[in-house]
Amino acid sequence: MSFEVWPEAIELGRLFADEGYELALVGGPVRDMLLHRRSHDLDFCTSARPEQFEPILRRWGRDGFWDMGRKFGTLGAMRRRADGTEVQVEVTTYRSDVYDPDSRKPEVSYGDTLEGDLSRRDFTVNAMALRVPDLEFVDPFGGANDLAKGVLRTPVDPRQSFDDDPLRMMRAVRFVAQLGFRIEPETAEAITDMVDRIGIVSAERVRDELVKMLLSDRPRAGIEALVESGLADIVFPEVPALQLEIDEHHRHKDVFEHTMIVIDRAVALETGPDGPVPAPDLTLRLAALMHDIGKPKTRRFEAGGKVSFHHHDAVGAKMTRKRLKALHFDHHVVDDVAELVNLHLRFHGYVDEPWTDSAVRRYVKDAGHLYERLNRLTRADATTQNRRKAMVFASAMDEMEQRVRDLKEKEDFDAIRPDLDGNEIMDLLGLEPGPMVGRAYKHMLEYRLDNGPVDHDTAVEELKRWYAAL
Repeated sequence: MSFEVWPEAIELGRLFADEGYELALVGGPVRDMLLHRRSHDLDFCTSARPEQFEPILRRWGRDGFWDMGRKFGTLGAMRRRADGTEVQVEVTTYRSDVYDPDSRKPEVSYGDTLEGDLSRRDFTVNAMALRVPDLEFVDPFGGANDLAKGVLRTPVDPRQSFDDDPLRMMRAVRFVAQLGFRIEPETAEAITDMVDRIGIVSAERVRDELVKMLLSDRPRAGIEALVESGLADIVFPEVPALQLEIDEHHRHKDVFEHTMIVIDRAVALETGPDGPVPAPDLTLRLAALMHDIGKPKTRRFEAGGKVSFHHHDAVGAKMTRKRLKALHFDHHVVDDVAELVNLHLRFHGYVDEPWTDSAVRRYVKDAGHLYERLNRLTRADATTQNRRKAMVFASAMDEMEQRVRDLKEKEDFDAIRPDLDGNEIMDLLGLEPGPMVGRAYKHMLEYRLDNGPVDHDTAVEELKRWYAAL
């Protein structure tokens, strides 16, 4: 088996060997080498204790050193190449940890062998190593074979592995999305049987795995695995709830399947790095996943076999906000995704009757910085199999976007303000600061959106007309 190995790894291996210590490249970098992918960061494990290898690492890492993981036996260093690129390494002493059943944080216990260290890793494809500098490949659990088959399997009994660290169940789902692998049946059965153990994992850790899954090349596969495993019932229950039972007498789409299609379509509508929605975009992907989560709560069976979901956009926005807050997403992500869910039906009225210029302005103004994402979510959500309807919808969206471009040439949508500011309103109406000034300002903003920019005298006349009519 041949390897193209980083020269820095071989150099570091020689430095450790000169001092009588073992060093091996482990985990993701080894897996990625076999997949012919380049890792940006290199993880090593060693027979040396941190106090023994710290001088070596400081000497090698002339451009940076850190020890935040010292209590776990981990030290890190960085070196900058001549071309300006950086190589970051982390070195950890062999481990044979003991886990508290009520916590996924191990009691750190140093081990004596590389094989023992590999046995405590999450999956066989991450339990391979390459000794440096002699380049001996170490694969005690058949990781290379599993990698070739695209299979996720734990090095030890999966129930023991997931009992030790339940977050590994989330990582299995994430690797389905990132690597396109399938979970081996015994491992999948263990996840289903042990989903309740995920309850001891912090919301932040769960969120981080969900984010990595959603930003992968195959987010749909990850979400489907999350639901099939039963993990979603605990960490994201609004998603499996989309699997509505369809009454044979009532007609509506399979909402879960529709959502999976919308995610695929939204990903396809992301742009290159210089476009308005560069891939991968977490906000758009979360909105695609959550845009219909209000449907189960709002489903009503109507006469004639029809089904309605009135106000599922507004209900879904509230549910979105609650779930993302529970997962400790940043407040701006919470706000943006909830607003996209709230607005995702807004465009549909345009298809029936093209809007006035004022309605177009309102759409752009209300969407704000989410305008490009909202249009992509709206396009992705149009999953009708009726070709004529699909073409009419796409044509209407194209037309609306062109009108926005045309209007933007005449006025700056991003800076739409009333033609009179707050100070002018107070002077003209003889008001002190207070709620009435806010009402007047809001009215003038509505007037501006309806009529476009007007001259100062016209704006003054409108303000006085509105005030007199109160």
